[in-house]
Amino acid sequence: MPAIPSLGGLRGRGNSRARVQPPIPVPLSAYVVDCAVYVDGKRLPGRWTHAEAIKEVRHRREGFVWIGLHEPDEEQIQGISDMYGLHELAVEDAVQAHQRPKLERYDDTLFMVLKTLRYVEHESPDTANEIVETGELMAFLGLDFIITVRHGAHSGLARLRGDLDGDPERLKPGPAAVLHAITDHIVDHYLEVTSAVEDDIEDMETRVFAPRTMVSAEQIYLMKREVLELRRAVMPLAAPVRRLSEGFTRLVPDEVRSYFRDVDDHLITVSERVAGFDELLTTLVDATVAKISLQQNTDMRKITAWAAMITVPTMIAGIEGMNFEYMPELHWQFGYPLALIVILGACLLLYRIFRKNKWL
Repeated sequence: MPAIPSLGGLRGRGNSRARVQPPIPVPLSAYVVDCAVYVDGKRLPGRWTHAEAIKEVRHRREGFVWIGLHEPDEEQIQGISDMYGLHELAVEDAVQAHQRPKLERYDDTLFMVLKTLRYVEHESPDTANEIVETGELMAFLGLDFIITVRHGAHSGLARLRGDLDGDPERLKPGPAAVLHAITDHIVDHYLEVTSAVEDDIEDMETRVFAPRTMVSAEQIYLMKREVLELRRAVMPLAAPVRRLSEGFTRLVPDEVRSYFRDVDDHLITVSERVAGFDELLTTLVDATVAKISLQQNTDMRKITAWAAMITVPTMIAGIEGMNFEYMPELHWQFGYPLALIVILGACLLLYRIFRKNKWL
């Protein structure tokens, strides 16, 4: 039905009609990275829409659909949600992002949230403003489909999908095998990121305990903030992965469940590393504060030593400068050289004492 122009829009324009241009909708394909149908682990040729793909699978009564989306909005994902029966609360979480890692069950669908990590290359941890960048990946798992929703530029699954396409045996168990492959891929990347962060922390530790180098507490706190990002990504994921490995749902068959146990083992390793990072950085903060305090004490001792040596000539000059009439050294021929010798001797004596006690 055409839009009815308002009277205000027709005033002063004669018989001409005001045309209201409707907004141009963004096609769903702009958000769909890939849509594929898999039967017996093999990808069927051709291009598929989300509606054609699920119809094909349900007509065959075998296989599954894998749809990959990248940062869709609520309007664009609504068609897929209606066709695949996704729960509105899960769809809302997938669109808005900024979710903690979790696993939720809605009727015959699982909704899983995972955090992705990327190590930001930098010259030195002392000068870096960002070390770890995070993204998000959500997965809807059904009996005959899996839908992945990515947020962030570094969380792509193209290489993983290519590897799976070349290995049909891994995909034979169904969409749960894809969920395992994604989870395993992300957790393995956690290991790579934590290894790189560990190298940075070791470098920072070496600099903190080196005798003539100083690392600011601000840089250590920056590293602690990045480790906190790791904790937020890794720690909450432990419970969902363990639930999948313990038979939480029939959507994950036994043959896939055993592989989730291996992912759980890797995740425990990452969690222990991250916990160790936090403890080590706390120790480095304490060591840095202690080193700064020690340096300040050393500086104060040096200042005190020099002030003591300056006091000697000041005291002698003050006494000599009082100009009393009956001061015999004032009229003595060797009074001035003697005063200089006493000043230099006293200063030299103090200097040797302070050097011996390591104040200078």
